[in-house]
Amino acid sequence: MADLIYLDYAATTPVDSRVLDVMRPYFADKFGNPSSVHRYGQVAEAAVDSARETLASVLNCRPDEIVFTSCGSEADNLALRGAALSMREKTGANWILTSRSEHHAVSKTAEQLEKYYGFQVEWLDVDEHGRVTPEAVKKALCDKTALVSVMYANNEIGTVNPIREIAALCRENGVLFHSDAVQAAVYLDVDVQTLGVDLLSLGAHKLYGPKGVGALYVRKGTPLIPHLTGGGQEFGLRAGTHNVPYLVGFAEALRLAKEEREARVSHLQPLRDHIIGRVLEEITDSKLTGHPAERLPNHASFVFKDVDGNLLLTLLDAAGFACSSGSACKTGNPEPSEVITSLGFSRDWALGSLRVTLGKDSTPGQVEAFLKVLPSLVEKTRRLT
Repeated sequence: MADLIYLDYAATTPVDSRVLDVMRPYFADKFGNPSSVHRYGQVAEAAVDSARETLASVLNCRPDEIVFTSCGSEADNLALRGAALSMREKTGANWILTSRSEHHAVSKTAEQLEKYYGFQVEWLDVDEHGRVTPEAVKKALCDKTALVSVMYANNEIGTVNPIREIAALCRENGVLFHSDAVQAAVYLDVDVQTLGVDLLSLGAHKLYGPKGVGALYVRKGTPLIPHLTGGGQEFGLRAGTHNVPYLVGFAEALRLAKEEREARVSHLQPLRDHIIGRVLEEITDSKLTGHPAERLPNHASFVFKDVDGNLLLTLLDAAGFACSSGSACKTGNPEPSEVITSLGFSRDWALGSLRVTLGKDSTPGQVEAFLKVLPSLVEKTRRLT
């Protein structure tokens, strides 16, 4: 593994050593259950409270507006299910607006709400860069709209959505607005007062924290029905014994992300732009996916005509580079991702997607090594496809 160059930071990130350091005591020495009355429990409860306060400080919200979850996907599920069911009960509204370019934690949940719970889902159009525009939302809003969900930044193509404008539009129409910020929080401002969202999902493992922990911001007064019942943890909205070391690690990772955001962006954006420029210049029949400017600073994504994306990933891995593709292979029958097809690419382009995402420890040398081998591997893939 030491010989591999990791270029898949949008999939997950290594745990920062500073995050691991603050987590370690809560696995053994301070192992108490926060719900216990004795001192072991009190120490654990204080750690959970401190983590909640740290998240609230970064998000510029109240601590009791933070609901801890097991991951970003669970936060998305709680937001959509909890808000949609609650709004229908409260007002009779039963329409959900979202797009096919969302993470499956949102789109598959919307589909389930439609199939099993009787909601109506309207799929918002995206522009040629994969953005959901305020105009598209305004056109779709109606008096039966219960919830709008639009992600902050797209995990596959890096496009940043204008969620401030969309949030303002929803607020004007009295409609709840949720945004999945799991991919965005490591590089973009997540001040919820500035963004104007009612619900915001976060996940720790995208920002150098541990896997298996996330959070949902719930603006005070936002109606929400819990989707995991049991004990009274998380203000009755999410039952289950707190994962104390992970919560502590999550808080530290998010704190560091805010503190170091400017330096990380300054380091990564030139490397990202260098990759994009070289790929488009040196590889024939290549196109950038996502917005050319309004995109995550570490994210470069492409499609190559007549290329099997999964085969390209295999060849890159054999050459020592870990990247990702938007296509999913199902029993030997590759299908292009919904995000890529929503951009209007035909199948001969859509199957050849490649996502290259950098991290805070990525170096110019790693980028140059990658760019040196990519053109020949794309051509080899075309010959083998």
